[in-house]
Amino acid sequence: MGWATPYIELLQQGETVSFRPRGNSMKGKIASGQLCTVRPLEEEEDLKKGDIVLCKVRSAQYLHLVKAVRGSQYQIGNNIGGINGWISRNAVFGKLVSVE
Repeated sequence: MGWATPYIELLQQGETVSFRPRGNSMKGKIASGQLCTVRPLEEEEDLKKGDIVLCKVRSAQYLHLVKAVRGSQYQIGNNIGGINGWISRNAVFGKLVSVE
């Protein structure tokens, strides 16, 4: 179980969630502790470079950027130059809609 497990479960049930992630990996887009609201992905929704998503890369959970798209694969990374890896759509649980 990771930090985002309860939020992922709610997103999978169709609910929008809000939480305050901690850390500096998204500095410049999300400050540590800011209130982030994430909604479930719609079935046919396209993800694009620059979208911020709640996802799982290998066993780690992230609220990070889509850095690149290659067919049905998405490269996930942070806002300070780090790359987490490539994932498929089924590893993306929601999309950021607001930061307060």
